[in-house]
Amino acid sequence: MNDIIELQLWQMAAAYVFVVILIVIVKIKGIKRETEILLATIRMTLQLIIVAYLLSYMFDINNPWFTVVFLISMLIFSVHNVFKRVKTELLYHTKIVVAVSLVSGTLLSILYFNFVVIQFSPWYDPRYFIPIAGMIIGNSMTGISLGVARLTDGFYEQRAVVESSLMLGATPKEASKTIVNSAFDAAILPTINSMVGMGIVFLPGMMTGQILSGISPIVAVEYQIAIMLGIVGSVALSVIMFVQLGYKTFFNSRNQLKI
Repeated sequence: MNDIIELQLWQMAAAYVFVVILIVIVKIKGIKRETEILLATIRMTLQLIIVAYLLSYMFDINNPWFTVVFLISMLIFSVHNVFKRVKTELLYHTKIVVAVSLVSGTLLSILYFNFVVIQFSPWYDPRYFIPIAGMIIGNSMTGISLGVARLTDGFYEQRAVVESSLMLGATPKEASKTIVNSAFDAAILPTINSMVGMGIVFLPGMMTGQILSGISPIVAVEYQIAIMLGIVGSVALSVIMFVQLGYKTFFNSRNQLKI
């Protein structure tokens, strides 16, 4: 049960055949994505190799400062990635709200999950802390990105509707209600869909990894359910903070649209 099949170099190389197939398909279709696919594959490979050696070192050292620095690095990268994903130029105060919502929402969820749900010791054990933080931050980053894009697009597309509502006496909150609700819905929908298909349509990566490493499927499912609920909480908390604070950044002190 605990025997692990260690992949040889040629087996790893064989897996890259799927990338070659993808490049051939986009080339035949005339979709100019070859360079992007190649760069993404190289970047993914290098990033995972580096993080594998880094985590191995952290597991050996088991130092709380390394865990904290790694966590801060993940948060900074996730905020930066949200800014990059949104095609529309964000207002300065919107960026501040994005950063505050993502960092505070994920940190609260991580601390609650680690100290209340899992309760591992010591609290900074990188074997638990880093993977859990990575899953929670990664999914929250995706949720916030979708929420930011939908909120921004909503204000630009429905500018006339919002201004008409303001002229009729509506407050910014009332005039933006549809846009805010739409942004929240778009942000949490992928997480809900993921929960619906889990176990039937697909097996999550964390659960699959544990099973492949020899862990009992029952234990793997217990962890998967717990982490999925933690992800749901983190995404919901981060996104609701963003949309409730974010829409205000589109108005000036006179309740006029700034865009």
